[in-house]
Formats: sequence, structure tokens, C-alpha cells
Amino acid sequence: MYWREYCAGVDEVGRGPLAGAVYAAAVILDPFLPIAGLRDSKALTPKRREALDSLIKSRAVAYAIASASVVEIDRINILQASMLAMQRAVAGLNSVVDFVLVDGNRSPAFPCPSDWLVKGDTKFDAIKAASIIAKVARDHEMLRLDTIYPAYGFSQHKGYPTPFHLAALQQHGPSAVHRLSFEPCRLAAAR
Repeated sequence: MYWREYCAGVDEVGRGPLAGAVYAAAVILDPFLPIAGLRDSKALTPKRREALDSLIKSRAVAYAIASASVVEIDRINILQASMLAMQRAVAGLNSVVDFVLVDGNRSPAFPCPSDWLVKGDTKFDAIKAASIIAKVARDHEMLRLDTIYPAYGFSQHKGYPTPFHLAALQQHGPSAVHRLSFEPCRLAAAR
């Protein structure tokens, strides 16, 4: 139904967190090198995601990971920043792309035909693969940011609004990597 010779699966991660960039990945899988165990990244342990990340990168026809910064999120909103990250990921592929299939209920404009698939990260292997490598990349970035801003606990919650993170925001105010367009960050900045 969605198969084309060079069909890229695309997914984004990090729309809900209060801090950090939003990431997206595009993956074109080799139909002759199937990868066992592909799932939505949220359904996998961090250890399994890391193992699959390496396997995907070694077996894919092409893959690319891109992001949209906190500044871009605050300027154009999280939905548009997610679309921008997806466009950047597809543009970063070092392969011909015949078709793009995006996880979700909308697709940004691409230079080739595209469509979207609700819950695509549970239905289409290339989207599952994109979900995994985007999640691993974003998690690595949040671990790096944790070393710069240790008071916020980014290594534990990856920027999501946990009680600890919300309490740290109240105590320390937002950091340079917090999304000020998100209400908890905006309110903490106003204090």
C-alpha cells in the first residue's frame, strides 16, 4: 500500500517536553535486510533502543536525523517546529526519495509525494526505525544538557514535565534550553 522503492519513514520526538530541541528522523529501510524487533520507540527499553539504533544505522539504505531548536520552537510554535525538523531530516537523506510516510495526522511539504499514517510508529517499519533513532539522538542530547544544567535533572526525565522538573523550574527559573512558549516555563520566568 505505501511501499515504494525508496520510501522514507519519518517520525518526530520531543513535542511534549518543556526543554530541548524537537528531533525528527527519516529512514529508508532495505527490504532485503529486515530488522527484527522494530517497535515504537516508547515501547522499548533504553538499552533495546540503543541496540536497534546501531542496527538501523548499519542496515538502512539511508537515514538522517535533524532538529528544530528551542529558539525556533518559541518563534514558530512546537507543531511548526516539528514539521521543520521532519523536512530537515528528509532533506538530509543521501538517497533518492520516491515517497515519504509520516507518523501522525498531517505531513509537511516535501519535494516528493507524501502521506501521513496515524499510529504509523506501530504499523510501518521505516517509521518505527525513524522513531527509534530520533529518540536515541534526543535522549543523548538531553544527557549532554544535563551536564550543563544539572539542577533540572534532564538525564532523568529528558525535559518532560515531571514533578521534579516542575519544582526545579520554580526554584531556579528556566534555563537557556527551556521552551518559554510553554506555560510552565513562561510562568517560572515571570516569577
